[in-house]
Amino acid sequence: MGNGWQANAAGFRQGRIALREITLFDTRKHRVRSGGEVKMPADLPPDIALGPRHRARLDRAAMMLVHAGAEATGQAGWKKGEAERTPISLGTSAGAMALGQDYFRQAVTRPGVLQGQTQRIVRYLTESQGLSLAEALSLRGPVTIVSNACASGANAIGQAFRLVKAGRAERVLAGGYDALCQLVFSGFDSLQALTPSGLPRPFDVHRDGLALGEGAAVVAVEALEAARARGADILGEIVGYGATTDLHHLTQPHPDGDAAFASMSAACAEAGLGPPDIDYINSHGTGTPLNDIAEGRAIQRWAGDQVGRMAVSSTKASIGHLLGGAGAVEAVISLMALRGNWLPPTTTVENPDSVCTFDLVRVPRDADVRAVLTNSFGFGGANATLVMRKIA
Repeated sequence: MGNGWQANAAGFRQGRIALREITLFDTRKHRVRSGGEVKMPADLPPDIALGPRHRARLDRAAMMLVHAGAEATGQAGWKKGEAERTPISLGTSAGAMALGQDYFRQAVTRPGVLQGQTQRIVRYLTESQGLSLAEALSLRGPVTIVSNACASGANAIGQAFRLVKAGRAERVLAGGYDALCQLVFSGFDSLQALTPSGLPRPFDVHRDGLALGEGAAVVAVEALEAARARGADILGEIVGYGATTDLHHLTQPHPDGDAAFASMSAACAEAGLGPPDIDYINSHGTGTPLNDIAEGRAIQRWAGDQVGRMAVSSTKASIGHLLGGAGAVEAVISLMALRGNWLPPTTTVENPDSVCTFDLVRVPRDADVRAVLTNSFGFGGANATLVMRKIA
């Protein structure tokens, strides 16, 4: 949708679709040629602590991560030095896959040329992106990387929540990110997991696949008392986190959404909130036949007799699936809805599936949003749910 909170909030509030033809690499031999490609800003944030050489070596994913991290700490009002020992918790799936792809391409096409290969090896290591963020923001706390498929970003925020809640850290910088690259895109395309039309249709009876996107989102997680004491502008409070594992199949969820139901239930139990208290669910909603039906059934089971009033949407219809970054980006979209009192739509649905006994949001609307729930599910059975609410 754009760079930063304002541009993205405006796009989701208006129900924009930000899927377009991919220009990063040649897609002429692919079944699908579109996705959620970010239009990168021309420059990195001016006040980050990275020298020219380090800036020049950042891969695409790391650049998005640095932009998101700089905005998050700036909005939170974290001053340099005060948050020096702050831990960083990040989720990603592809990491610096583009650098691995470039290494492989050069090794195959020009095997005798080693120029640049050492740097690609070093910066291909996923922790290098987290270390770049730490250096950019002058943070010297521990850096943790969660790579748990499409639940990675939500898990990373959940881990930050756990650290702060347990009193093991006063502040944690957390989020998720992934960038488009030809290797990942070609893999999904060859599996025929991508929708041929280029427009995913979550919860539509004729849904036929997902669209890939890219992006990064970072949140400044802080103890509520500490944030209030310094007069911080608080966007919302994380009150629950649930994580479960679905052992049904490597890539297929249990048909009845058992693990998804357990994840939602665990998050709400920790939050002390039930279905009557949740005003909006940002679903995982990929637009694939099996995922959406399983999540729909899980929502039905969890919501019970409240299911008819439960507002649900999938913002992947507008921006695609951001893989390891999806959970963090969708957590921030949920904060936008919470903050602005509006619901982002599932923009591409024409004929809702019969599983949609809940209130599937198809056009933007105003609403009194007091508490939100966001789901993230991944290959291998990783399930994560976050619950957030307004600060009274």
